[in-house]
Amino acid sequence: MYPYLRLGPFLLQLPLLALLAGLYIGMSLVERESARLKLNPSVIGNMIFYSLLAGLVGGRLGYALEFPGLYSSNPLSLLALTPSTLSPSMGLTVGLITFVIFLQRNRLPLRPTLDALAPGLALFMVFTGLAHILSGDAYGTPTSVPWAIRLWNDYRHPSQFYETFSALMIFLVIRERFPKPEGAGLNFLLTVALSSASRVFLESFRGDSIFWPGGFREAQVIALVIMAISLYWMRKWMWLDSASEVKSLKGVNP
Repeated sequence: MYPYLRLGPFLLQLPLLALLAGLYIGMSLVERESARLKLNPSVIGNMIFYSLLAGLVGGRLGYALEFPGLYSSNPLSLLALTPSTLSPSMGLTVGLITFVIFLQRNRLPLRPTLDALAPGLALFMVFTGLAHILSGDAYGTPTSVPWAIRLWNDYRHPSQFYETFSALMIFLVIRERFPKPEGAGLNFLLTVALSSASRVFLESFRGDSIFWPGGFREAQVIALVIMAISLYWMRKWMWLDSASEVKSLKGVNP
């Protein structure tokens, strides 16, 4: 694993660079998809920027509230560019609230906007896997399989490589835009459903899982819930589209 790269007096965080690269390329895909779906790419780009910014601020403040002792002696460390010192739940909540507010104020259509985000989100997940490869985070459980890697003083499943490969396969599926009609939000929901299913499977190989009473892995339970919600809305939106198409045909035919 290569978490840092020294260039003279500078020490670059390679995992952070991987995430920034994924964000930059992913936003380029989102803007291209927005134009294809006849949305304003600049408005969509601004929505992503402000939602991410709010999510980062919320995630850092949430982490600081959870571990106040880490920042009481040095408040300026709140500004440190360290992805591991973020509260995912708080960051996601604040980011989603900002997203909804921006969506409503700019009167963006929900389902086409979600579909515009799908390819960028899928690609960003690939770079998230690469960031884990570089940092050694999301490490696997100890194993004796021939392809095990030496990490943290043990031979482990290369869970970071599993994650990256799975995300790459999901991205290749999403870029084909299988659910029809396009712009109906189905491609976004498929992205979320496939990513959640992948997490349910891959979590079994993770050595850093948080366990709930009864031996349940927290990430698997949450991923199952998200996958169920995504599949429910996919079915509902597909049914609504079919019903709307039938009414349209009845209105045309005598």
